[in-house]
Amino acid sequence: QVQLVESGGGLVQAGGSLRLSCAASTRTLSSYAMGWFRQAPGKEREFVSVIHWSGDRTYYADSVKGRFTISGDNAKNTVYLQMNSLNPEDTAVYYCAARSRWVVMPATRKSAYDYWGQGTQVTVSS
Repeated sequence: QVQLVESGGGLVQAGGSLRLSCAASTRTLSSYAMGWFRQAPGKEREFVSVIHWSGDRTYYADSVKGRFTISGDNAKNTVYLQMNSLNPEDTAVYYCAARSRWVVMPATRKSAYDYWGQGTQVTVSS
């Protein structure tokens, strides 16, 4: 059973930064992509960013482009999300996800992912 464990969430003031981390519980996971999604209260879970290990291609939602940076280590099945210039609209539970099979880039749909973390809360105060 593969488990993804996120960490790094918390409370930050507007304009601040946070770095989220996600690690797989097993080294046997062979993922093609790992991504981040978020879900604000009363809203659907939405795509934030993804990294495809083939060529380390990265993609971002328009709402975070230029402020967030995804990175990671395929061999360690870890992925990070550096979040800068945070604003209250970024407040949400952030989820890490992994895709274990080939997928067309970019994998922005929730249904594209096989494994999910439990989520970490990010709260941005104004």
